[in-house]
Amino acid sequence: MKISWKAIWNYKCPRCKEGNMYKKPFEFSKPLNMHRRCPNCNLDFEPEPGFYFGALMISYAVSSWMLLIPALTLVFYFDWSVNGAMLFTLAFAAISYLKVLRISRAIYLHFSMRYDKSLENSQNSASNYDKSLF
Repeated sequence: MKISWKAIWNYKCPRCKEGNMYKKPFEFSKPLNMHRRCPNCNLDFEPEPGFYFGALMISYAVSSWMLLIPALTLVFYFDWSVNGAMLFTLAFAAISYLKVLRISRAIYLHFSMRYDKSLENSQNSASNYDKSLF
């Protein structure tokens, strides 16, 4: 299984690394508006209902550490007030919210599936994935 951090950061398909996961142009009203399949290689981005509930845990872990470490650094190292650090943390969370939300789905898709190329022409899209990770 080859993981491409560049493909994850740019929301690209885990198989071809070229097709976009999310529809363009970006709409603030629909931040998770994804393609059902890869426009380039036809990989199914939603292999089962509720697949992206695991991305919730990734989003929680990433955002909690991303916000906790700067807040603690501001309070204990730079002697900021707790209220000042909290305002900074809230502003930083608001700015980074959509990126964390979308990248957690990309991380979950790239890490939870290992594509088996020998099953590429199978009719059942779910059978294209090697389930040995779980």
